[in-house]
Amino acid sequence: MTLPERPTVAELSGNRFEVTYLLDTDDQADAEDRAYKIAVEQTIEFPPDLAPDGDIRDHVIGQVRVVSATDDGRHRVVISYANETAGPDLAQFLNVIYGNVSLLPGVRLEKLDLPAEKLVDFRGPRFGREGVRALIGVYDRPLLCSALKPMGLSAQMLADMAYQFAIGGLDLIKDDHGLVNQPFSEFKARAKLCAEAVTRANQETGLNCLYLPNVTAPAHKVLDYARYAVEMGAGGLLICPGIVGLDTMRMLADDDAINVPIMSHPSFLGSMVTNPTTGMDHYVMYGQLQRLAGADMSVYPNFGGRFSFSEAECRAIVDATESDMSHLKPIFPAPGGGMTMEKVPTLNAFYGRDVVYLVGGGLHRHSDNLTENVRYFIQLISEPVS
Repeated sequence: MTLPERPTVAELSGNRFEVTYLLDTDDQADAEDRAYKIAVEQTIEFPPDLAPDGDIRDHVIGQVRVVSATDDGRHRVVISYANETAGPDLAQFLNVIYGNVSLLPGVRLEKLDLPAEKLVDFRGPRFGREGVRALIGVYDRPLLCSALKPMGLSAQMLADMAYQFAIGGLDLIKDDHGLVNQPFSEFKARAKLCAEAVTRANQETGLNCLYLPNVTAPAHKVLDYARYAVEMGAGGLLICPGIVGLDTMRMLADDDAINVPIMSHPSFLGSMVTNPTTGMDHYVMYGQLQRLAGADMSVYPNFGGRFSFSEAECRAIVDATESDMSHLKPIFPAPGGGMTMEKVPTLNAFYGRDVVYLVGGGLHRHSDNLTENVRYFIQLISEPVS
C-alpha cells in the first residue's frame, strides 16, 4: 500500500451539497455504474479500489444518492459532495460539479441543490431584481433594454444613438456583445461618450436610464475596463462569462469599488445547453450559475426567436432566476433574440412583470424616430396582462 491506511481528513464538517445529472442510458445497472464513476472522477480521480478506508472513502468520494429511470429512456442520478471538496471558491466548485465528466458523452448536469452552509461561500448578485429597479426607479412594469449596434458605427454615432434611446425613456442601454475595443469604436472613447450622452439625457428627462458598456476583454484588462467605465459614469456593466469566465464576472460583482449591476450575455455558452444529452440544463446555466457568479440580469435567447430555445426551457430559466438560494437575490431573466412589438402580449402573459426585455432591431423598425419607438414599446409592455 503506497498510501496511509486510514488517513484523517481535517476540517470535514459533514455538510454536503447535491448535484443532479441526466445519463443517456436506459439500463439501470449501467446507470448505477456510471453514477459511481462520476462520483469518483469528480472527487479523488483515483482508482477506487486503491483508495484508503476512513474519511477519504466515507466522505471525500462523492456519494450516489439516487439512480432512477426517467420517462424518456434516460436515468437521473443525484450525487452528494462534501462541501470541502469544492473549497470556498467558485472555480473549484465548477470543477467538482462538472469538471472531467464534461468530457464524457451522455452526461448532462440538470440541477444544483445547495444548502445555506454551502451558499455562504458566494456573495451572489449585488443588486438583484429589487436593487436594479430601485436604481432605475421603475417598479410596476417589465424593464426595457436595447443594444448599441450595428458594429461599424463610430463611438460618437453610438453615443448619439444612446442619447435617443435614453430621451425616449429606455431603462437600460447596453453595448452590443460584439463591441469591445475595435479600432472604429475604441472602448474607452465609447464608454466615455455613451456614459456622457445617457447622463445628459437623464438630466433632461428626470429618469435614470443605465448604460452598460461591454467589458468582455483580455483577462488583464477586464478590471481596468470596468473601473474606467464606472469612473466615466456607466450605470452597469455587460460581460460574457462564457468568454472571460464565470469567476471573472464574480470578481467584478464582488468588487466594492465597482458597485454597479451586471448583465451577463450568453455568447460562447450555447453549446453547453443545446445538446439535450450533454452539457448543462438551461436551469443551471442561465439561472443558478449566473446567480452564484453575481449576475443581476441573465440574457438568453427567447422562444420563438432566431434561436432554438423552447417555452419550457425559457420557463426553466425564469424559475432558476427566482428559486430559493438562501441569501442569493433573485435576478432578472432578460430574453432577447428576435423580440418584436407584435409579440408583446404573448411575452407579457408568459413573463409577467419581473423581466427585462432585450429588444434590438424591433426598436428600429417601427418608424424612423428612435425616441418615439422607445416610447411606443414602453407603452406596449406597460399594458396590463388580460
